[in-house]
Amino acid sequence: MSEAQEKLGAHEIAAWLRRHPTFLKQFPDLALTLIVPREEGPTASLASYQLEVLRDKNRELSKRLNDLFANAQENERLAVRTHQLTLSLLKQNTAQDTLRAMAASLAEDFNGDLVRVVLFEPIPGLDDAEWLQVVAENSSHLNSFRDCLKDGEPLCGRLQPEKNAVLYGARAEEVQSSALLPLPGLGLVAVGSRDGNRFYPGMGTLFLRMMGEALAVAMKRYGD
Repeated sequence: MSEAQEKLGAHEIAAWLRRHPTFLKQFPDLALTLIVPREEGPTASLASYQLEVLRDKNRELSKRLNDLFANAQENERLAVRTHQLTLSLLKQNTAQDTLRAMAASLAEDFNGDLVRVVLFEPIPGLDDAEWLQVVAENSSHLNSFRDCLKDGEPLCGRLQPEKNAVLYGARAEEVQSSALLPLPGLGLVAVGSRDGNRFYPGMGTLFLRMMGEALAVAMKRYGD
């Protein structure tokens, strides 16, 4: 038999087996004697190969389940912390205490390395707060934040140097990634991290949005 005929016969056999996937059930001894080549390691019988494939799939499924479980646990922790933050903000009796509670929670409960709050209007009694700065809403100082303030959506990732400079001042070089929480009509909150991968584009922002909304609602109690 020529090499061309052998190749044709092999293709025909493979096609026939694809059309009859239960064929080896009728001949289990054949399944035990077939040899399957592997890229790494020695060759193995078809039965051993199938068992190894099933084990690999089981390991992959177990890893995926563990990842899902870990994500669920982290989301639960974030939900609890966000709820506690909301309650803490609503318990405060002054605008100053509300902002202090927000800054403290972001630093302690949410592990923010540098927390900054930018307000459009001054709040009496917070002149000595390192984490607070007051900038008029129409100030050119905030031009690089216009899109974020207009959209009202949290923004995560590595900020441009001019944004870092506005938010973190002399400590801007310490911050490698940030989460921005715009507060329409009020200002914005920034949580900076020394870890460049802590906040990244595309990460979930549901809890960030909830925290920003909680602060905005709490601060409305002290408006005109």
